[in-house]
Formats: sequence, structure tokens, C-alpha cells
Amino acid sequence: MLDKTGIAKRIAKEVQDGYYVNLGIGIPTLVANYVREDIEVEFQSENGVLGMGPFPFDGEEDADIINAGKQTITTLPGASFFDSAMSFSMIRGQHVDLTILGAMEVSEDGDIANWKIPGKMVKGMGGAMDLVASAENIIVAMMHTNRAGESKLLKKCSLPLTGVGCVKKIVTNLAVIEVTDSGFKLLERAPGVTVDQIQKATEGHLIIEGDIPEMDI
Repeated sequence: MLDKTGIAKRIAKEVQDGYYVNLGIGIPTLVANYVREDIEVEFQSENGVLGMGPFPFDGEEDADIINAGKQTITTLPGASFFDSAMSFSMIRGQHVDLTILGAMEVSEDGDIANWKIPGKMVKGMGGAMDLVASAENIIVAMMHTNRAGESKLLKKCSLPLTGVGCVKKIVTNLAVIEVTDSGFKLLERAPGVTVDQIQKATEGHLIIEGDIPEMDI
């Protein structure tokens, strides 16, 4: 079973040379720490940064350099800063190759709910609606179940949707799953996790074909 760092490490393997990548709040922000050093990747944050690097070491933080989640970040040589209009023109113009988001729920149809739990105070949907509407390649980083042990990979989302039919792949603490026209397709299982455990933790239709390999992270 993976922790949040393990999820980020596995998603980092999906990042390819030359990609422009938007990192959402939460687990996705960790991905920048684990991308291969032999490839060139530009990480974009919707608050107006292109060229984010790993998180700074303790004592080396600059409070003026933050990501969309208000976490302090580092920048790489050649990084640039710009206003929200420029940032969202990149996103809406589909100039981002990969978007990595957190989620509260994902449906077997690829719907995503990641911004609101009814009855709880929220700041708003933020840039998520633009990201899910514009991105052609969305990977979700999330825990497979909630704190009550209930599945977060559902037949239909119960929470307010952020986007419809947009998620392509999901990496959880239990598995790597592809969203297909027929439902969730199990691609890989986390170290020490069985297919049966994944099946029991998945409410939506789970497609299992052949021997499912263990993740290599």
C-alpha cells in the first residue's frame, strides 16, 4: 500500500520529456520532487508560475514564491511569473500537456468531484473548472477510500461535480486505474495489495484482465 509520497512517485513516471504540467493542490504538488532528472519538464501553477521546482528545504523558503495551494516552492532557471489572465490563457488554450489533480470522488464514467462537500465551508471551485474543461490528459491522485473506509471510486459521484467524463487515469494508495468506456480498468496494484482488496474497495465497475502487475516505484 502506498502513502501520499508513493502516489506522487508513481505519477511522476507518467511525466514525459518536454511536457508542460499543471499540478493541483494536495498530493499532486509532491510530483515535482520525483520527476526523472534526465528529462526536461515545465511545471505550471495557476496562480502564475511556470518553471516550478521541488519544495524548498527548511530554512530556505521564500514566502513570496508560492504555488496555488499557498505552499512555498522553488523555481528553476528560466522560470517566469505572470498574471492570472496569462495563466488561464495557457490552460484554456490547451497548452498544458498533463494536469494532475486531487479528488474526493471519481465515477466510472470519468466524472470528478474535487471542490465541495455540502454543508462545509469552501473558498470556491477556483481554477479546477478551467483545468477539467480544457485538459485532454488528466490524472487523479487520491486515496482509494475515505476515512470511513468507503470507496471513492464510484458508479456515480455523490458530491457536486467539477467536471464530466474528463479523468483518464487514477493513481491511489492501492492501484493504478484507467478510466475506459466500460468502467475502471485495473492496470497495476500497489506493493503488498491484492486484486481482491482493490475490488472490495472499488464501488464502480472494475475491469480485471489477466495477471495484474505490482507497481514499480
